[in-house]
Amino acid sequence: MLSRVAGGGEVKILLVHNFYGSTSPSGENAVVREECDLLRAGGHEVVEHFVSSDWIREGGWMRLLRTGLLAPWNPRARAEVRKKILSSAPEIVHVHNVFPLLSPSIFSAAEGTASAVVTTLHNYRTVCASAMLLRAGERCDLCVRKRSVMPALRNGCYKDSRAMTAPVAAGVALHRWLKTYDRHVDAHIALTEFQKQQLVRGGLPESKVHVRPSSCNFGRRPLPWRERESKVVFVGRISAEKGLDSLLEAWRRWGNRAPALEIVGGGPDFERLQAAVGAGLSRKVSLTGRKPQAEAHALMARAKLLVLPSIWFEGFPLVVREAFAFGVPVAASRIGPFEELIGKPGAGRCFDAGNPDSIHKTIAEMWSKQSDLERMGSIAFREYQARYNPEEGLAGLERIYQWAMEMRRSRWSGRTQEVASRVTP
Repeated sequence: MLSRVAGGGEVKILLVHNFYGSTSPSGENAVVREECDLLRAGGHEVVEHFVSSDWIREGGWMRLLRTGLLAPWNPRARAEVRKKILSSAPEIVHVHNVFPLLSPSIFSAAEGTASAVVTTLHNYRTVCASAMLLRAGERCDLCVRKRSVMPALRNGCYKDSRAMTAPVAAGVALHRWLKTYDRHVDAHIALTEFQKQQLVRGGLPESKVHVRPSSCNFGRRPLPWRERESKVVFVGRISAEKGLDSLLEAWRRWGNRAPALEIVGGGPDFERLQAAVGAGLSRKVSLTGRKPQAEAHALMARAKLLVLPSIWFEGFPLVVREAFAFGVPVAASRIGPFEELIGKPGAGRCFDAGNPDSIHKTIAEMWSKQSDLERMGSIAFREYQARYNPEEGLAGLERIYQWAMEMRRSRWSGRTQEVASRVTP
């Protein structure tokens, strides 16, 4: 159990999150709720400070304009978080998403208090205006390599708009100049080793970046292989960065010998993808739209393979840990963290991102060897048991919290000695 001091006792955590709007379901939102429950089940006290981006949509263009102007630094949001810190006196302030209503200004809200600040980095927004290392549908790490937001401003990387990119890029530049993520954050949590490397390249202090994937608990054993459907599934957002065009082309080239492919999810490209499926693929491919989480999990648990053809550097797709929990192997793009998560442990295989021939060849080979596919599923479940179960998830959080508290205490001690040296004759 994490302790306030070596003697023991629960820890009070202030959990801070800007929920994405209800029209844009987000894995981050799910992780925050899960970790809130996980910490409470582990005996810790959790105080919530949550806001929702629905507030913007409900208020029209004036709220949208105000939000954009305050995205780099929101003094009201900072004051509200500081008030909550002073009134609740948490040992840990754990921040998830701050965009767009909270702003990175809130990281300095704990300054002058004993509260250690921890943040989970679900994407690349601290170093990239688009948050995805993606520009015009192509991977891009210019701002990371150059440690500059000028490429983003020139290309309008956020929502393909220079006007909308400006405040986001200004926030990245401002807090890099202020050294916010070094001076005011005691520990950063990256979801994979790959993500950590990119964030450090972009300027985050390596000594403060810890790797901890999110966990999950479904309380069930994997379905026996013989009881599963001969089906490949994709579960996720239907949008350009997910690489579904290449997946459909791979199925088109595979022809009548291809297994059934079910695509579950919603998003901005749903209607376009629906038309593509209707143009000669409907016998093998079904596009079922967004489903309640329980239904999506049940569908995934019955499948023999999950496919993730992303063309962007994913953080840590929740669907990976869910597939592993159900003992479902994964075929994914050889990009970002997927080789680390899937290929290295042997829980699946990777193909070249955006390459229909590579997708077809890789999945066809996997599908032709069902005994190997079943073995990969068993490895996936063992990975879940070792790395993504709730006990390990809680222990990982507690270790990082303890480290952050010790960092905060050492900083306080250093400052006390510094002040003492100035006033001592």
